Amino acid sequence: MTPRRVVLCADDYGLAPGVGRAIRELVAAGRLSAVSCMSISRFWPEEAARLADVRGDVDVGLHLTLTDQAPLGAMPRTAPGGRLPPFGVMLRRSYAGRLDREELRAELARQHDAFVEGRGREPDFLDGHHHVHQLPGVRALVADLFRERLSGRDAYVRTCAEPVGAILRRRVSVGRHLAFAWPGRALRRVLARHRIPSNRGYSGAYDFSPRVAYAALFDRFVSEARDGMLINCHPGFVDAALTESDSLTAGREREREFLGGPEFLKTLARRHVVLGRFHPGTPRSATAPPVDR
Repeated sequence: MTPRRVVLCADDYGLAPGVGRAIRELVAAGRLSAVSCMSISRFWPEEAARLADVRGDVDVGLHLTLTDQAPLGAMPRTAPGGRLPPFGVMLRRSYAGRLDREELRAELARQHDAFVEGRGREPDFLDGHHHVHQLPGVRALVADLFRERLSGRDAYVRTCAEPVGAILRRRVSVGRHLAFAWPGRALRRVLARHRIPSNRGYSGAYDFSPRVAYAALFDRFVSEARDGMLINCHPGFVDAALTESDSLTAGREREREFLGGPEFLKTLARRHVVLGRFHPGTPRSATAPPVDR
């Protein structure tokens, strides 16, 4: 059987030093093929420098953040207290048509500029923290940002669009995947109008509880993998900075342990899956174990 190429993307790089450390180790070991970076984080400048020292053939993209963090600039209507709203608030505002589009447009531009300043180059892709980039009123801004800054480059925008049948057969957090897939299809239509590339299928969402081992979940994520499919993950080491800034902690440790271990390699081989960047090239060779530093 011909191996299927998937993009395995670790989210939230830059959120906390422990998250960055885990992702860098996995990149160096060939266990990831994409990294999504939070340039909004106060840790971003130093984490960007550390990522530059890691050898790894991966896509490095911008994790646009409009929820739960402090914005890079003043947003008196969207974040009057100096902190972006929770996802639920953004969700309600977006579907009610109550987003301040100009505030959001300016903040997305600031985050792009911070990414370029830290990395010294444009992002390979755009996506969103909590998938907020798919919401009504936001997705058009993301398409505009791509057209203005990334047009003509080998870049893409991540979507969570996935066939309903595949989600039902996978049987992992079906409601969550369906909730992400619906706006993902809308975003894909916007991208198609502007001929902006996007991934072919999506998986990786679950409730982050320990009730089912992550190894079993990942096996289902790749069970019907297609060339160009994207799977996102959230590996990390838990540290004080992560505990202060995010509710997802122990789940990151579980993902890191699996992705860095031998069962991950066995799963890829059993499912005839290889890791690769979005634009086809030489697939990643996931063989070396990560090294704790």
